[in-house]
This record gives sequence, C-alpha cells and structure tokens, in this order.
Amino acid sequence: MRRIVEAAGGILYRLRPESPESEHASGADGPRSDGRSVTGMATATDTKRILERIEVCVVHRPKYDDWSWPKGKLELNESHRHAAVREISEETGVPVALGPYLGEVEYPLDQEGRKSRRSKDRTADTKHILYWMATPVSAEDAERMRDALGPVQRADVGEIDDIVWVSVTKARKMLTHSTDRDVLALFVDRIEEGAAHAVPVLLVRHGKAEARKTWKGTDANRPITPRGAAASYALNRELACYNPTRLATSPWLRCQQTLQGLSWQINRPMIHLDTLTEDAYAENPKAAWDTLLAEIELAFASGQTDAICMHRPVIGGMFKYLRAMCASTMLEKRLISKSPYMPTGTAVALFVAGGPGGPTIIDIQKVAPLVY
Repeated sequence: MRRIVEAAGGILYRLRPESPESEHASGADGPRSDGRSVTGMATATDTKRILERIEVCVVHRPKYDDWSWPKGKLELNESHRHAAVREISEETGVPVALGPYLGEVEYPLDQEGRKSRRSKDRTADTKHILYWMATPVSAEDAERMRDALGPVQRADVGEIDDIVWVSVTKARKMLTHSTDRDVLALFVDRIEEGAAHAVPVLLVRHGKAEARKTWKGTDANRPITPRGAAASYALNRELACYNPTRLATSPWLRCQQTLQGLSWQINRPMIHLDTLTEDAYAENPKAAWDTLLAEIELAFASGQTDAICMHRPVIGGMFKYLRAMCASTMLEKRLISKSPYMPTGTAVALFVAGGPGGPTIIDIQKVAPLVY
C-alpha cells in the first residue's frame, strides 16, 4: 500500500538595505528598507531591484550532503502551516512568520537526497511537502509568540550542519535538487506579484456560541461553548504562525472570548471595533467596511499583522468588498459568496500588497484549528 509522508517547509528570506544611491535613484515612491513599496505594487524595475536585494537561507544536510530548503515531517496532530514555521525555525535557528503560500512538491521517498527526484512510479512511497515564504521576526515577537506557537528546538548538527544566506541567483546554482529549484521559481513568481511587500490580515470568525434559541440573555452577551473554546484555543497555534501583533474584535462577548486566550498568551491588548457587531453592521454596512479597510491600511502601512474577529453576517458583507480587491478571479472564489462564508472558529489569512488602485489581495489562505 502506498505511504505518503507529509512534510512542510519554506523559503526564508530577508532584504539587504538599499544603498543611498539606489534610494535616491528610486525616488520617494520607491521600495522602502523593508521591501514594501510606498505607493503600490512594484514595477518591473522595482521587482528586479528587490530580487537583487533578497537573500534566501539554504541549509546543508550532512546525511545527504545536499543543499536544500529548510523543511521536515509533520509531528502528531500538527498542521502543515505550523510544521513549516517550526521546521524553518529549528533548522535555521531563526524565528519566523509565514508569508504567501508557494506550492507543493511530491517525490518518491527513495529519491531523497538525489539530484533528480523525478519518477513515473505512482505506487511508490512518497514525500509530500507544502512550502511557504517566510521572514524573520524580532526576538521580542518570538518571545511573545512562544506560548501560543509551542516549543521550537534547534536541529542537531547531524541533521543540519551549515546554513548560508545567498542571493537568488546563487541559490539556484547551489540547490542540489531539481524540485527545490522549482520551488525557487515559484518564489520569484510571488515576488513579481508584490509578495516582498505584502502583509497578512487575519479575519477570524468567533468560536461556536450558545444557540440563540436557548440563550436567555442578550445577543451581545451570548458566550462561546466549551467546544467553541477548544477550537479558539487550537486556533491560537495557527494564528501565531503569522505573528499577529494587533488584535481587533467586535466587542460582543463571543468575539472577545475567541481572541482572549491569544491576547493573554502574546501579552497584547484587544482593540474593540464597535462598527463590527451584528447590530451595527445591519444598521450601517458601509461603516463596518470603512472600519475594516482602515485596519487593512494600518496593517499595510505598519507592516504588522492584524487579526480581526467578527460575526458571520459581517464576514459575508466584508467579503463582498474584499472580492473587488483580489488580484485574480481565482482568489475571488476563495471568498465564498454564500453563508456561512467560514465555519466557526476558523480564519482566513489575506496577504495584502499595494496596487495601482489601492490595496490588492495577492494570496488567501484558509486557517483551521486541529482539535483533538
């Protein structure tokens, strides 16, 4: 029987600061030191300049004597997303946050370590790997995320004995395996889409709440159930993969309770957004959208991840506006147009870059907790 080993990893990258000459040549609207454009998505010239500034982290595995991307097998009850953050951090020694999704690779297990991983045998045991972009986070943010993310242990020298930061061009020459070069090509495609200056905005639907029919109190005070609390707790571990530094929520109890555990774990306050309650949305949908758009623009301006908790009908209304911001029809379809839009206790990660007409969504990732 065919066996599939699930794994995850990514391309960890950083941007070298631009020289004063480059900054002067690019003008006031050119890329900033963090790689994000002040006024919008990078032009072809800007993309080339950004690619020239990018350094990617490649690791050496002594067992196979190869140069590859940091990656590893999923642990028991672990998502691909969480495994990617853990494995990249363990193998490089750098705490990271996930960026846009890159793609997946599958190859026969008996081809591990070989230069070419192509095989026509569809019955062979295989390794299936999902890859993300990833960026370093500060020591302070890593410490704040530690409780939510869980332990990260440094890989021993028998697994990884060297790491190097190299240019994209040099990485293409260094990488041992053809599949790793395929992933690098996906990375370059993402950079051309504006991913180097994209920031995640996490839209969260509150955990399962007590039924309206049986709840005797006000709707604003209707709490989440124990099952909803379990999902919310498990969701913290997934949201932490994106390093949220701002937590915003409808002030109604079920939304507050959904982010309360994460707020405590990362020691950051919850900001109440009154226009995102169900009643406020029903009265003035445009005000709710204006609030969400302001949060998106704040995240983009600061480069910080924002997690925002809201209700089912509000999410449906916001999706109508967000679909117009998507870079492609395929992305639009990921923002479901029919209720319930998202299951309770889940989230979507929207990666927002600049565009000619304003913020543009270039990637959407569904984020679901593993409750066991």
